[in-house]
Amino acid sequence: MHGIFDTAVNAFRVDSIRKRLLYTFMILGIFMLGGLVPVPGIDGETFTTLVRQWGQLGSIMDIISGGGLYHASILSMGVSPYINASIIIQLLTVVIPALEDMSKEGESGRKKMNKITRYSAIGLALVQSCLFCYSTRTAMISSLPVWLNAGLVVLSFTAGAAMVVFLGEKINDKGIGNGVSLIIFAGIVTRLPQMAKTLYLKCVSISNTFDSAVAGILIGILVFIGIALVAVLIIVFVLFVQNAERKIPVQYSKKVIGRSQIGGSRDYIPLKVNMSGVMPVIFAMSLLALPQIITSLFFASSTNPVAVWFRSFTGSVWYYIAYFILIIGFTFFYSAIQFHPVEIANNINKNGGTISGIRAGKPTTDFIKTTAFRLNWIEAFFLILVCIVPTVVGTLSGFQNVWFAGTSVLILTSVANDLIVQVEGELEVRSPRGFLDDLSLKAGRR
Repeated sequence: MHGIFDTAVNAFRVDSIRKRLLYTFMILGIFMLGGLVPVPGIDGETFTTLVRQWGQLGSIMDIISGGGLYHASILSMGVSPYINASIIIQLLTVVIPALEDMSKEGESGRKKMNKITRYSAIGLALVQSCLFCYSTRTAMISSLPVWLNAGLVVLSFTAGAAMVVFLGEKINDKGIGNGVSLIIFAGIVTRLPQMAKTLYLKCVSISNTFDSAVAGILIGILVFIGIALVAVLIIVFVLFVQNAERKIPVQYSKKVIGRSQIGGSRDYIPLKVNMSGVMPVIFAMSLLALPQIITSLFFASSTNPVAVWFRSFTGSVWYYIAYFILIIGFTFFYSAIQFHPVEIANNINKNGGTISGIRAGKPTTDFIKTTAFRLNWIEAFFLILVCIVPTVVGTLSGFQNVWFAGTSVLILTSVANDLIVQVEGELEVRSPRGFLDDLSLKAGRR
């Protein structure tokens, strides 16, 4: 905690970093204010009641939307269309050669891919807005013609989703951190007081079930402390794994340039255990929510066994089995598209480095690939474990939606940890002392 405070203080002392942080906070503030603007043409209370009837599905969508769904705001869809578009484009990158070649074009290719994802997100937002409007049509006001009211609602939802995409990209361009992740982070943080209130009321209700007031109060306090202790342990465990690294030692050969000798040092390649961060969980949640959304929208009153099964899918054993399989799959998939062992091996070879006991070339690539593959298994089971523990606690304690706290903790710690790492990296780059240390280190090597 002391190190985090020092990092924050030092960051605000650097003018360029302070401006980027304040810009990020300003964008998040705009997002939070946008979450308070209601959608015109909809009765907010009726809309919220309809969405809450979706149960855990509604909770998932509310978290992904940044907390705006239950408030019937113009930002109700949040980053959900953008996440779904990202999943679709990344999946298509594997099967469409043109997209694969574009993704390998460096910075220009990345900009093209982002542009395609952005327009795809707006298209998905339009489709999702129509579905939202149809499923909550009983919440529309009757003072306008139906077609005009429906068009107003659809355009409002779509414009809100486009605005969220715009705000996220502004954070990526001029702020610090990942814009989409920070928006989800902000939505969860704003719900923490409500979560604490719900936990407190549940403990009070448990204490009221006892005839003895003293015994009831003691049991309520113990339950509260127990859940708080589990939450702290989960946070500590998540932070430990997120900061864990597998260091691959690299030996660099000596080079003589003129009268100077360069190299001859030992270094290492850090491979993070939690390489994919929280993205596999978000991808899995978004993909699982899709069939349930369709069932809830179009087959809400159907007695067909398939429709009934999908409506009760959330919270069932099959849901968690599918959830865990998707987490494992997206962990390996996200690592495959973000981590490039061939490039790392080539960079080591260009700089005259070798991994101890491994020959240069293909053996080095295979070694890095195998190491990353093993770390992916650890990462996948880590993500699954973080999602299982709150589920068990919720089942044993009777607390509703406590199972989701594990995912919330994972998102909060992952985004906060990445933000701190980026700020520390910016401080190291702009630190005059760090620059002088680098010069003295190079002089010592010579």
